[in-house]
Amino acid sequence: MSEKVLLVEEANGVATLTLNRPEVMNSLNFPLLHALREQIEAFRFNRRIRVVIITGAGEKAFCAGADLKERATLNPEQVKEFIYTIRNLFSSIEQLNKAVIAAVNGVALGGGTELALASDIRIASRNATMGLTEARLAIIPGAGGTQRLPRLVGRGKAKELIFTGQRVGAEEALNIGLVNKICAPGDLLAECQNMAALICETGPIAIEQAKYAINFGLETDLNTGLAIESNAYWVTIPTEDRLEGLAAFREKRKPLYKGQ
Repeated sequence: MSEKVLLVEEANGVATLTLNRPEVMNSLNFPLLHALREQIEAFRFNRRIRVVIITGAGEKAFCAGADLKERATLNPEQVKEFIYTIRNLFSSIEQLNKAVIAAVNGVALGGGTELALASDIRIASRNATMGLTEARLAIIPGAGGTQRLPRLVGRGKAKELIFTGQRVGAEEALNIGLVNKICAPGDLLAECQNMAALICETGPIAIEQAKYAINFGLETDLNTGLAIESNAYWVTIPTEDRLEGLAAFREKRKPLYKGQ
């Protein structure tokens, strides 16, 4: 068994979280959920961290969803606690004031796909397999899948995937818009790091406000969404970073943003 269920690395403003239960395809149990929740909340007020990458240990799986062996030992109240915990965790990932990239390095089923859906950007290796397979166990996605998947791939396709419990490969995931990009397995982390590096060149407050405007604006009508965008824009105007961006452009140099 893995000693630490979650591995954490930090470098150059990027934190990489690795689900570290490869012996059970990085499936989610209570200790892993709690470790992930604690780390995400620690990043929220850590100004050094600009981007979070989430991936799985080993070469087979990103995350195979809930640990069904643990689930079999839980009473109905504990199952409710598990669903409550995972749903709130994924919402906190979606609402984190940093960019979150899911590096889908293999099988991502059930809660594994829901974890990817809660991320901002999804990059998958060509051997990845994704799907919300819960209906095959006579349950439904309980960590946001019924809401986030149709918003990403459309209502009809989402119903097809959820009703059938079908799995899709990397190519189809790309074609339907489930992932942003696919690459060779050996290139996955490098691709994610490259994306993270591009994000790290931008203004931290700008990313935070853009993410806020997109997440909340899409849930409203266009006029309300534009008002949300406008208010988010106003937040960036008095910042030192905005003035630094203008100065750097004028002086033909790279800006040095501080998140202030």
